[in-house]
Amino acid sequence: MPRHSRWSESDRIHEEQLGSWRSLLRDQAGVISRAQLKAHGHGAHDISANLVAGRWQRLLPRVYATFTGKPDRLALMNAAILYGGAHAVLSHRTAAEEWQMLPVEAGPIEITVPYHNSAVSQLPWVRVHRSRALAHTALAVPLPRTRRTVTIVDLAVAAPSARAALYLVVDLVSRHAISVADMLECVGARAPNRYRTVIAQALDLVGGGLMSALEVEYAERVELAHGLPAGSRQVPFTVDGKTLWEDVAYDGTGVALTVRLDGRATHSIAGVAFRDRRRDNAAELAGRSRLTYGWRDVHEDPCGVAREVASVLTRLGWRGGEKACECL
Repeated sequence: MPRHSRWSESDRIHEEQLGSWRSLLRDQAGVISRAQLKAHGHGAHDISANLVAGRWQRLLPRVYATFTGKPDRLALMNAAILYGGAHAVLSHRTAAEEWQMLPVEAGPIEITVPYHNSAVSQLPWVRVHRSRALAHTALAVPLPRTRRTVTIVDLAVAAPSARAALYLVVDLVSRHAISVADMLECVGARAPNRYRTVIAQALDLVGGGLMSALEVEYAERVELAHGLPAGSRQVPFTVDGKTLWEDVAYDGTGVALTVRLDGRATHSIAGVAFRDRRRDNAAELAGRSRLTYGWRDVHEDPCGVAREVASVLTRLGWRGGEKACECL
């Protein structure tokens, strides 16, 4: 074979290797493991030289950034998964953020690894969890993570209290339109080791129409605790040809009263504020009474809220029930 042909073949191989290297770094946000470095011809001496020269930096044991400066969140997630090994996945708060179920917050990247994996938490960068059923709970997306149902259960189990676990499940399942049946299947297949009864209660509440922690508080601390009738949840009303949903309506008791529970950040958005004004006007034109309460009202003064609701119900014809709380 002529000399120039051999050099051409060598150049081709070099270009392929260089292309593979660049592709790997691009896919992993500039982060790479020691095993991957060795596979691309970088020995221990080469790795050490790049670290000493400041061209690379060590992020985690056996995981490096091939750039200088502070790594961004994407780089840290890739580093955490590489550190955790072949079957590691994003989980808990980090998985919820990637599913856009929770806002991104500063803090360690959370991963789950197989139960016998040797990886341990490397704070402040990574928090490691373990699972015996990881093969059945993960989803192989570009950044592998636990399924949405599993993520919610994991977060509930990690909640600081049973009440916090209940609120979390109600909020996330309802707000993100996750099937209660899918959640029940998840809990049945992988029974949580903590707050199992509370998680089941939360799913019952969502199945009954409650869509937020504030609605749970209202149902339990205002209605049930004060002997008020149970209103209908998420009742459809048509405004300007569109179907809108009211949090609580007492039409089932013969009273045209709507209670709105303003506990969502979306109420500050201009379009939603306009929608609420139109809904207020529509209620007024239809002769409906309406009351609005926020989280502080219901959580800190449920008796005051109950007195107001009872007053309007009574004025509109409700004959009253058993007063469970002495404040009425």
